Amino acid sequence: MGAGVLPRLVATDLDGTLIRSDGTVSSYTHDVLRRVRSSGVEVVGVTGRGPRLRTLSAAAVDVSRYLVCAQGGFVLDLETGGVLKATRIAGAVAAQAVALIEERVGPVLVTVEAEESDSAPLHGDAGFAWPYPDPWEPLDRAAMFSGDLLKLFVLAPELDVDEFFAVARSVVPPSVGEVTYAGQGFVEICPTGVTKAAGLAVVCDTLGVAAADVLAFGDMPNDIPMLEWAGRGVAVANAHPSLKAVAEEVARSNDDDGVAGYLEHLLEGEG
Repeated sequence: MGAGVLPRLVATDLDGTLIRSDGTVSSYTHDVLRRVRSSGVEVVGVTGRGPRLRTLSAAAVDVSRYLVCAQGGFVLDLETGGVLKATRIAGAVAAQAVALIEERVGPVLVTVEAEESDSAPLHGDAGFAWPYPDPWEPLDRAAMFSGDLLKLFVLAPELDVDEFFAVARSVVPPSVGEVTYAGQGFVEICPTGVTKAAGLAVVCDTLGVAAADVLAFGDMPNDIPMLEWAGRGVAVANAHPSLKAVAEEVARSNDDDGVAGYLEHLLEGEG
């Protein structure tokens, strides 16, 4: 898909891309997304947030019928309430991933995400200061890893997060889990094969849309698979350097409504 061409489907990351630093989505952005959807283009939110945040996430991109959550491991049809994909990592495998990391860097702090229901709590090591207002409860590791998980968050307080991300990727093989980084101070470990590209592909297969007809927006390393898979990938100006390196274009920042500005330009070209 060339520059300046309106796609069949727009896929956008939420935090740091569509959502501004103050946690809001501007009325301008909502208006542009409605115009895009009215033109016959599907709009899909693609987020690292788990399904426990589905209501909050759906409000950010309220024209979307489909929502790709949990870094691509959980795909929702918001119109029917159906689940198109639900992928989990066994607790024992997640514990193995943590052990491999601790063998290299020493003790780390862990939080796990296991539940799917709206506003369900996360559970983690007592020293893990969860930085968001959603429910979080301390739990011992034996209980944390006693069942299947959507994903886990791993924090190495003494390491720079980019350095930690590189180390974690080097010691956790894809056969154990997918290591990614979404911009917070920790890395995430998802089930093998789970990426935003894989989750978005489920939606595109459902709709009969080819990857070449997808325009994708993102800001962090967890968006790299999606931007590389899509026909055209656009980074916002505040994006991580590794994402800018794979993007075809760079839009304005999230705080400057970069996604909406880019899409409005396409709409004007079609008009």
